Amino acid sequence: MATARSKARTRAFQILFEADHRGVSPERVLADWIARARDPRPDEGIPQVAEYTMQLVEGYAQHARTIDDLISTYAVGWTIDRMPIADRNVIRLGAYELIWEDGTPDAVVLDEAVEIAKEFSTDESPAFVNGLLARFMELKPSIRR
Repeated sequence: MATARSKARTRAFQILFEADHRGVSPERVLADWIARARDPRPDEGIPQVAEYTMQLVEGYAQHARTIDDLISTYAVGWTIDRMPIADRNVIRLGAYELIWEDGTPDAVVLDEAVEIAKEFSTDESPAFVNGLLARFMELKPSIRR
């Protein structure tokens, strides 16, 4: 059974994915999700948006440029634009949580990101996500300066 934090991470990933796919800001998609959750139609089954989901999406948005620069620098053999959209967004979310959210152990962030990649992306994605986020974990002290 998924924990509340796991569900919040998955929702944050889905919001980042939708924003990327639609070419709009994550904050706009977050606002849409919150509005739909407040006024659900019975047939839509709209999930509630947890506080931690909001924290993750807003935190990523605040550091988006730095995170995308990191991905562009360290994703060997991939440009950020050619990367599968699911991979790009699970890495974005994982990078934010890993580097700027001190309340979650690094190993948990990596495990959760790999699980999201397994669920939403290709067979090669979990190893790619894990490798890139592990690199960011090593670089964390210098990134946060």
